[in-house]
Amino acid sequence: MILNEQIEYKGNAFPAKIIDFKKDVDTLYFSCENGVILQMTILRDSMFRFRYATGAKFENDFSYAISKDAVRGYNKLEITEDLEKYIITTSKLICYIAKTDLKTRIYDAVDQTLISEDELGFHWEESYELGGNIVKMTKNSPNGESFYGLGDKPEHTNLKGRRFQNWATDSYAFGRYTDPIYKAIPFYTAIQNKKAYGVFFDNSFRSHFDFCSERRNVTSFWAEGGEMNYYFIYGPKMQDVVASYTNLTGTPELPPLWALGYHQCKWSYYPESNVKEITQKFRDLKIPCDAIYLDIDYMEGFRCFTWSKEYFPEPKRMVKELSDDGFKTVVIIDPGIKIDLEYDVFKEGLEKDYFCRRADGPYMKGKVWPGECYFPDFTKEEVREWWATLFQGLIEDIGVKGVWNDMNEPAVMDVPGKSFPNDVRHDYDGNPCSHRKAHNVYGMQMAKATYMGLKKYNYPLRPFVITRSAYSGTQRYTSTWLGDNMATWEHLWIANVQAQRMAMSGFSFVGSDIGGFAQQPNGELYARWIQLGIFHPFCRTHSSGDHGDQEPWTFGQEVTDVVRKFIELRYQLLPYLYTTFYKYIEEGIPMLKSLILYDQEDTQTHHRTDEFLCGEHILACPIGEPNSKGRRMYIPRGNWFNYWTHELIEGGDEKWVDANLDSMPIFVKEGAIIPLWPVQQYVGEIEIEQLTLDVYFKNGKEVSDVFEDANDGYDYTKGRYSLRHFTLTGKEDKLTIKQHKSGTFITGYETFKINLIGLPFNIKTIKVDSEEISLEELKLNHRTFEVTKDFNQIQVIG
Repeated sequence: MILNEQIEYKGNAFPAKIIDFKKDVDTLYFSCENGVILQMTILRDSMFRFRYATGAKFENDFSYAISKDAVRGYNKLEITEDLEKYIITTSKLICYIAKTDLKTRIYDAVDQTLISEDELGFHWEESYELGGNIVKMTKNSPNGESFYGLGDKPEHTNLKGRRFQNWATDSYAFGRYTDPIYKAIPFYTAIQNKKAYGVFFDNSFRSHFDFCSERRNVTSFWAEGGEMNYYFIYGPKMQDVVASYTNLTGTPELPPLWALGYHQCKWSYYPESNVKEITQKFRDLKIPCDAIYLDIDYMEGFRCFTWSKEYFPEPKRMVKELSDDGFKTVVIIDPGIKIDLEYDVFKEGLEKDYFCRRADGPYMKGKVWPGECYFPDFTKEEVREWWATLFQGLIEDIGVKGVWNDMNEPAVMDVPGKSFPNDVRHDYDGNPCSHRKAHNVYGMQMAKATYMGLKKYNYPLRPFVITRSAYSGTQRYTSTWLGDNMATWEHLWIANVQAQRMAMSGFSFVGSDIGGFAQQPNGELYARWIQLGIFHPFCRTHSSGDHGDQEPWTFGQEVTDVVRKFIELRYQLLPYLYTTFYKYIEEGIPMLKSLILYDQEDTQTHHRTDEFLCGEHILACPIGEPNSKGRRMYIPRGNWFNYWTHELIEGGDEKWVDANLDSMPIFVKEGAIIPLWPVQQYVGEIEIEQLTLDVYFKNGKEVSDVFEDANDGYDYTKGRYSLRHFTLTGKEDKLTIKQHKSGTFITGYETFKINLIGLPFNIKTIKVDSEEISLEELKLNHRTFEVTKDFNQIQVIG
C-alpha cells in the first residue's frame, strides 16, 4: 500500500503560507505568498462557502445554480487564531484553516467531533491546451463513510468506491453504470459516525468525483476549468443537509394539480385521429388520465412552434376538444432551429444574432431532427426573452398546457461527441465563455426560457415544463424525466434508484418513462413499472413506438385491470401527493426518501436501494423480478401497517411480503393520517364532496398535514390556501386527533369521512369538540364516521 504522503503529484501546484487575513462582515479572505486567495463565506451556522483564486484575483462571482431567495444568516461568528491556524466558530461548526497551506478541518461545534478534513486540500494544474486551471480538492475519508446524491447516476444509491463525471450527455438506451448521462448535478451528501454533511461543487465545467475509488480513504472532486468553489453543508441529519442545499439552489412553484395526474406519451401520436382514438379509449375503459403528449411529428417538418397541416390541420379546435374531455395537451420543443429562410423563427433569430457561434465567427451548425440547424444561445437574457415570446401561439392562441424540452444537453447527431464542440461561444449572462463552461447549463437555461414563456402566456394559471437535461437549480423552473431508458427489469431498478437520487439531489419533480422508452415490455413488466410510477411525482408512460404499442390496455385484460387499479390509487392519493409537494417547496423535504434519509441511525438503511418513502408516511417497494409472488424487503424501524391487509408489522428487519401481480408492497406508518379523494377520470372531473381521512392508530404521537388550494393559479401565494395540521395521540384505550387550521381558502366539501384503522379497543364513546356523538349513528362495524371538516378535537374512547 502506498501511503498518501508518499504519492507525488507532478504538475500540481499548492497554496503557500498565509501572509494576510481580512474580514468583511460574513466573508473572510486569506492571502498566500504565491498569490492564492481563499474566500470563505459564512452563509449559515451550518453552511460555509469556500472559494479559491490562484492568480491573486477572483473571477466575476456569478452562478446559475444559486437561488436569489436562499436563506442566509447565522447566530454566532467568532474568529480567533493561534500559531498554526485560524479558527472560525459558529453555533454548529468549528473550522480550522492551516496557516501553512490553507488546509481545512471542520468539527461539530457541539461535541467537537471531526466531520471533514482536507487531505491534499486545494491544488491545481495549469492546462496549456485549454487555458486556465484544472482545479482539484481532496479530502480524507474515514472507514465506514458513505456517499449519496449526484443527480441521475444509474448506480447503487451508495456511491462509495465509484468515480463519476458531470457532462450532460444524450445517452439513448443507457444502462447501469453508464456515465455520464443527461444531468449534471455536482452535489453529494456523506455520512460518517451517524452524522451527515454535504458538498456542492458549483462549477459548470466538466467535473469529476471520486468516492474512494482510486485511493481507499480519500475522496476528491475536480473540474476542467473555472474556480474551486464549493459549499460545505452540515446536518447532522441528512434530510437537513438536503433541505439546506435545496433552499440554496431553490424550489419550484406548486405545479397545477393535473400535472400530478397520469400522463400518456409516445413517439409519436399522429395524426389527429390517432390522438382522439387514444384519448377516447382512456375514457371508454375508465382509466384515469390527465395529459396527452405530442412528439416531434406534430410539427411541420420538425420545425419548432409549427403544426403539420397534414396531421393537425386545426390544432386549436383539437386542443379545445381534448380539453373538454379532460385532456391537457403537452407538446415537445427542441433547441435546434431548422436553417430555412422561409421559417419565421429561424429568420428572426438570424436577424437578431441570437444563435450560438463558433470561436472564429461562423454559427454553430449541427444536424438534428429537422436537418441542419442553428441553436439559440440560451445563456443570454435577450435570447431567453425572445424564446419566451415564441410560446404565445402554442399557449395563448391554441391552448397547449405544457411543454416538454428534449435534446437540450444539447444533443447533435452529426458531430463528434454528439454535442457542441468546445470552441462554441456563449454569453453566459455577461460572462463570455466557451462551451466547456456553458455546456452543463445549456439545457437549464432553455428550460428557464420555456418556463418564462409558459408563465407569461398561461397566466393566471401555472406553467408546466419538463426538461431532459439539468444543472443544479433547474428544479426552480421545471420537472424532469430520466431519459431514454429501456424496457427491461434492470431499468425498472434503475428508474427507482435514479428517482430517489434525484430527490436527494434537490430535484423531486421527477419520473421515468414508464415501461421503458426503447424496446417493449411484456405485460408483467409494464404492470410492475406502473406500480412504481404511481409513487413518482411525475407519472408518465412514454415509448419510442418502434417496438409496438405501450398504452395501459395493450397487454390484455388482466394487466389492464391491474394498471387501472393502480392509476386509480394514484388519483385517490392526489391530496397526499399535493401536500407532499407543498412541503417540498416550503421546507425542502424530498418528496421521495431513500431509507437513509428516513433513518440514518440504522446502518442497515445505508445500503438499501429498492425501498423508499413517498412523502412522510407511505413506504413502497417495487417488485423487480419476473414471475414473483412477493419479495423480501427491509421494513425500517418503527411500526407499519400493510396497506392492503391493515396488518401491523414491527420494522427494523427484512421480511417477506406477498405481492401477486395485482399488488405491490405498500406500508403506512403508524399514526399517519392519509387524505384520499374519490376516483376521478381527470383532475376537476367531479366536485369533491367529502375528503376521506384514513387514520392509522399509534400508541404514541404522530403529526400529519393536508394542504389544499384551488389546484391552479397563484392565490396560494397570497394566503388563499388551507393547511390542516393534525396531531394524533393514541393510548391503550383512547385516540385523540387535534386539528390546527391556517390559510383562508375554503374547501368545497363540508365533512371528513374518518376511517379508523388498527384501533386496539372497542369504541364506547366518540366526542367531537367535547360533544358526544350517538354511537347508533355511526358505522361502527367498519369503524367509520363522518365529522365536520372544522373540528378542533376528536376523542375516540374505549
